[in-house]
Amino acid sequence: MDSISVIGAGSWGTVLANLLALKGNDVCLWAYERETVESITDSGENKLFMPGLKLSPRLIPTGNLEAAAKAAFIILAVPTQFIRGILKLAAAGMGPQTIVITAAKGIERGTLKTASAIIREFISNEIAVLSGPSFADEVAKKKPTAVTLAISSLSKAGVALQEMFYTEYFRVYTHEDLIGVELGGALKNVIAIASGICDGLELGLNARAALITRGLSEIIRLGEALGARENTFSGLSGLGDLVLTCTGSLSRNYTVGLRLGRGETPAEILSDMKAVAEGVETSASAFALAERTGVEMPIVEQVYRVIHQSKDPALAVRQLMSRELKGEFRHG
Repeated sequence: MDSISVIGAGSWGTVLANLLALKGNDVCLWAYERETVESITDSGENKLFMPGLKLSPRLIPTGNLEAAAKAAFIILAVPTQFIRGILKLAAAGMGPQTIVITAAKGIERGTLKTASAIIREFISNEIAVLSGPSFADEVAKKKPTAVTLAISSLSKAGVALQEMFYTEYFRVYTHEDLIGVELGGALKNVIAIASGICDGLELGLNARAALITRGLSEIIRLGEALGARENTFSGLSGLGDLVLTCTGSLSRNYTVGLRLGRGETPAEILSDMKAVAEGVETSASAFALAERTGVEMPIVEQVYRVIHQSKDPALAVRQLMSRELKGEFRHG
């Protein structure tokens, strides 16, 4: 296997790098934090973001972004809002045959672009998207996980990437709908915040089930408006990731919503979180995309207003429940 670099040593980047290293690859893991590089070098463990996971000796940490960018395969495992800054520094070092795989799940504020669209501004290389229901902690423990790998052309590159990531506990399906896979992964984080709010307010399981279902409808409507395939959202990167993130206690976005529902402010919540909850920024991007496309997304709108306009979560729920009565399908 050619050289592999993972850019971003948070929990997901660390686990992906370790998975690939355990398969016998030499993997370079770039970390922004110097203490993370030192921790992995000295103890073989990422004590800041993945404590307790002993890492393969074939995983080599570095703080040198330019060196990491020279790999044949580059996996971007940083939050979407940081991808542009990373590529400004790293794109020049990438070779023309380098394949870039994004594992980010967000939409950039301002430009309203997904990760692959940001990457395309800098390079013309092959781009793939890795997404699906995959808590890093469970993959680290080798619990069965299935994900989607989207690539624009299911060529030899797609097959090679599928085989590169596949293990007996990490099953990889291929797909061609990049934008659909990215939107499913990004928008489910916003609905997960709403799900956490629902549980924080103790509204019950009926309410949570309804919210997840109606949230999926919003994702599909926006996805289709932006050129995605409807059936993509019934797959792992759509429904699968949505269910996991809206119900799993390991979800950072669900946790943000839970704490909002219990009365904490966004500033209080974000001030003590080590890792990024992508849904916070994506809620603003998704709301802006809904306005731009004319797609009705009432749940996304209320999450946006709770986070960015200090709206009372209980009032947001009341307004969702008192909306004009409509048919279930294609009518919001």
